[in-house]
Amino acid sequence: MAHRLNTNRQFMIGNGILAFAVIIVVVIFVYMSLRAGAGKQAVRNYQEVYTICLVKGFAGEPVEVHINDSVIYNNVVSDEPLTIEVKRFAEESALLIVDKETEGVSTFNLSEMGGTYRFAKDNEGVKLLAQ
Repeated sequence: MAHRLNTNRQFMIGNGILAFAVIIVVVIFVYMSLRAGAGKQAVRNYQEVYTICLVKGFAGEPVEVHINDSVIYNNVVSDEPLTIEVKRFAEESALLIVDKETEGVSTFNLSEMGGTYRFAKDNEGVKLLAQ
């Protein structure tokens, strides 16, 4: 019995070295992700304007108008035509018109160049009118 192995001590030292290595790897990845994300913080301003006109069939109806996830209008349309002007605020934009009585949702893609969009409502739903 000249040499006695101390396996518990060796196991604890091995686990300590492994834990230290994991902590260093996590710190390196967090540092790299924070450094990479710092350059993408710039806020982009757009000059384009969307003009949304609710022309026909909306009078007296409760309507919600959304662009992407932002509520632009949420009220009863008192008189027609209702015109809403919104400055573009995102790279790509989608317009959602929600009829609150029927819970119907109509979705339209908006151009990157801005523009005027006219809508009419009938029995089949909301339709984009030709410009």
